[in-house]
Amino acid sequence: MRFSPAVIPAIAFLIVSGACTREHKTAEPSQPVVPWTDEAAEARLGRAEAKRDFFVLANQFQSQTDKISCGPTTGTVVLNALRLSNGAFIKPVDNSVLDKKLTKHLPEGFDARIERYTPKAFFSDDATKVKTPGQLYGEPIEGKKDFGLQLRQLHNMLVAHGLSSTIRVVDNSLSTEKIREEMKTNLAKSGDFVIVNYKRSELGQEGGGHISPLGAYDSATDSFLVMDVNPSKAPWVWVTTETLVKAMKTMDTVENRGYLLVAEGTLPHSEKKESE
Repeated sequence: MRFSPAVIPAIAFLIVSGACTREHKTAEPSQPVVPWTDEAAEARLGRAEAKRDFFVLANQFQSQTDKISCGPTTGTVVLNALRLSNGAFIKPVDNSVLDKKLTKHLPEGFDARIERYTPKAFFSDDATKVKTPGQLYGEPIEGKKDFGLQLRQLHNMLVAHGLSSTIRVVDNSLSTEKIREEMKTNLAKSGDFVIVNYKRSELGQEGGGHISPLGAYDSATDSFLVMDVNPSKAPWVWVTTETLVKAMKTMDTVENRGYLLVAEGTLPHSEKKESE
């Protein structure tokens, strides 16, 4: 069969369009969890329309140093992301970072420490009214041990640091559509962050409850980037909304897990720099 010259470009367009469509469909992994090291993960970040938080969090990212401190570590990352570049805040100095024996030969008056939040400095005087470091590691509270941080405890500690934190306990009262839209909207703009509290086993990972920040959302695969603060246990992962909601809709000590929407709020006097 022969075609006229006017018809050939149209046929070529349809063939190419069909090929691209098929390639797009097969290129997208169907698995609910995709590791950061996968080639598909790179493609998702490149096209993600909601990723303003990723670059700030990545610049201030740090890993937890033990198996209990995911909550304080996540809080530390978010505090540094919000405040390190803002001169209105007094950043804490962690006295445990440098051994005095190592600094005795430095020039007199020179302080080699860096002003920034650390998981240890996260436990400020106000924050320890919510939970102390000892209680984080199992010191009984009213006769009961409560390792780590529950979502509401982390929420209250962030508020104690002067941040604005909105808590969302994920149960049947919250629809998947609302959760997706609220977290996606947050990730698309600067100045606020999403912290998720989820059960690892629902993501096919070993372990129980965990806390980490979100970095981006990709609508093509309806997935969120979880920036795991314990990458030695599990890498950063792209997780579909359905899977992430299921992982958050799990019972913790007294209520379901969920997420926090965090931004700058009313600064406590201890962390505010007085104007000159």
